[in-house]
Amino acid sequence: MMRQSSAVDPCRCPLCGQSNACAMALASATIKAEAASAPPCWCTRVQFSADLLQQVPEEARHKACICAACVAASEDISKVKLQGEGA
Repeated sequence: MMRQSSAVDPCRCPLCGQSNACAMALASATIKAEAASAPPCWCTRVQFSADLLQQVPEEARHKACICAACVAASEDISKVKLQGEGA
């Protein structure tokens, strides 16, 4: 039986389902005056690996941010892979 996809929640990480703390998604849900004064999101200062971005389901791409915990976990895995290659 195929599972019907639900609407993408821009405030939830598409990988783990936890809050992604995306300031841009939060700002779009608030009054425009508040959104204009909101600081940039943490995700604008982080690089996401191609491997991590490929894990995002197609229906959530460009609609929901990956959370900091998933980014950190991905970086930890990348470091382990690099250390293993250098041995």
